[in-house]
Amino acid sequence: MQKLRVRIDNHLTLRERIVSTIRSAIVNGQLRPGTRIAEPELAEKFGISRTPIREAFRQLESEGFISVIPRKGAIVASFSAQDVSNFYDLKMILEGYAAKTATMLLSESEITRMETLNRQMELASGKKDLRRVLELHNEFHDIFLRACGNEKLHQIVQNMVMQFQRFRMILAMPGKVEGSIEQHVEIIDAFRKRDPALAEKLIQRNALYGKKILLKELAKG
Repeated sequence: MQKLRVRIDNHLTLRERIVSTIRSAIVNGQLRPGTRIAEPELAEKFGISRTPIREAFRQLESEGFISVIPRKGAIVASFSAQDVSNFYDLKMILEGYAAKTATMLLSESEITRMETLNRQMELASGKKDLRRVLELHNEFHDIFLRACGNEKLHQIVQNMVMQFQRFRMILAMPGKVEGSIEQHVEIIDAFRKRDPALAEKLIQRNALYGKKILLKELAKG
């Protein structure tokens, strides 16, 4: 197992600290799909028994980050082309609904913030800062997801996006991110025009764009 950087946060329980450490390592690409996560090494690292580690594994498995296989232990989950397709199909539906609902609720300052984030995405792309590009992209979408007023929907989408974060890094690459940035401009315009149907359509198109790119990359093997 690769060396993990333990995240220290006194406000978190021991189980939450373990979950946070492993989740971050997976999302950041430190732990690759198929990598085994050994209980003994974690127990030694945290100086604890295996009980809270197993509790953390159960949570991570329920979130889709790992698979716990009998006699093999915890393995970082891999994703198939069908997993990616299913993810984006759900993302299109949920984010499309959120955009339609949020259109009449977004404040002018929130729309202006989306414009700022999109410009920052372009600047970060020019610097080839892929992680920053993806962070800004997520924040852009988070604005209308919060504005729609459905916190449960917001949490579901957040969890889905987190699971696929390490694969979505491809979308931040030069030659691919430009398409998202251009689509964001049109999305902002739809919000400013207070056109729910158009906002929903454009958000769904944006998700479809990401889906096509990732499926194409997966097909390369």
